[in-house]
Amino acid sequence: AADLWSVYSKPVPANSRELWTLFLQCSCVTVVIGGLFYNWMFASLEYSWHLSTAMAISFSLLLLLSLFLVHPARCVFSMIMPTLGTKQGRKLLLSTCIMIVVVNVTPNIISNIKTILQVIKCICKNSSESLLNSTALLETASWEFGDAIQENVHSVNIYRPMNGHFQFSLLKNSSLIYQQMHLAGEKIGRDFLAVEVLVKDTVRVGNKLVAGFSMLYLSFESTWYLKNYLTNLRFDNFYITKKLERLAVDRKAAHLLVGSSKNLIRPTGLKLSREEVMLCLVQAMLLTVALMLMLVVMAMDHFAFSVADTAVKKAAQFSTVPVALSIKYNAKIGILPFLLKLLQLPQEELPLQNFERSYHHYLIFSSAHCRISPPTPPNPSVLLVVGLLFCILYAIIFLETYAHRLCRKIAGSFFESWEEKRALYLYKKLSRKHKEE
Repeated sequence: AADLWSVYSKPVPANSRELWTLFLQCSCVTVVIGGLFYNWMFASLEYSWHLSTAMAISFSLLLLLSLFLVHPARCVFSMIMPTLGTKQGRKLLLSTCIMIVVVNVTPNIISNIKTILQVIKCICKNSSESLLNSTALLETASWEFGDAIQENVHSVNIYRPMNGHFQFSLLKNSSLIYQQMHLAGEKIGRDFLAVEVLVKDTVRVGNKLVAGFSMLYLSFESTWYLKNYLTNLRFDNFYITKKLERLAVDRKAAHLLVGSSKNLIRPTGLKLSREEVMLCLVQAMLLTVALMLMLVVMAMDHFAFSVADTAVKKAAQFSTVPVALSIKYNAKIGILPFLLKLLQLPQEELPLQNFERSYHHYLIFSSAHCRISPPTPPNPSVLLVVGLLFCILYAIIFLETYAHRLCRKIAGSFFESWEEKRALYLYKKLSRKHKEE
């Protein structure tokens, strides 16, 4: 492995064997990265497979030429891998989490809300239809009651009303009510579909922009690090490397490294400075806020499903409500009631007719003919995937410091002569500080 890395990090291969070894290494790396790039564009960013294939092939060929022919490009590409463990890698993973939640959870919430609205629409339609049908019962009762009144009026041959019947006009508007309810339901459905499409398109475009910007920034950050490493001897130069230890031993000044252990860090050690620990804690708090927001969205998914499932079950259990209309009518006629009252004689009343009938109707709130979509349960794999990605994100926060150290080590292995100059500069700096003290 050390020999392969030596060939990969050399500016120029020493012979044809190393040249072919370098070409095979670059080819293997290109194939793996090209496959991952295709899967990322097609599965995550949702590009068409034609465009994803064309972009993956073009990117792979360009990457192969750059890695094989340009030595600094190999260094920059090698530093991109540990750079994924920094804040840019976290942005990529966080955008992936957002995409997973929006694509899988938001449509589920909207679908369950549609189910709730369908239940409400069904109840409103059946109850209004049943209530409007009850007007027929009232009309029948009124006509029969009016007929009874007419018979009594005819029997005594006195002043007659027009016909003794009530008029009901509610039945004439039932079709208009159904039409308005149908139009309102369709409008609500179109509005929800428009919101769902808008959310999906917005998140999809935003995710593509974030992903593209993050990939460009990854390359820029690695290039910026290499540029500062090669031009500034003070940049990221506070590590006790093997070259520095060897230099101190050769000049019999090993005590310099022991006395400066508080300010210097071994690149292979696990020690974190106080500033690095505080930065990790702040970033962990910010990440926790993002996690809470996503958990709220997923909790809304469970809540919407629970409400929709309860509404469907309760609607199916609605019983019909019996409605009874009872009319009791007694008609009597008195003989000279006013005169008998003046003479204080007992009044006599002759019965004309008794009218007593009951009319029954049932109010129906739900029906098996209603088209209600079954509630969609939340996808448990979404919570599992998001939880796994956030575990990786929390791990990346504390591994970011070691990723920076790995970038420095990669740059040192690609430019060994410059690493010796940096070690000499740090040694002279420690010597001057020791003399001043």
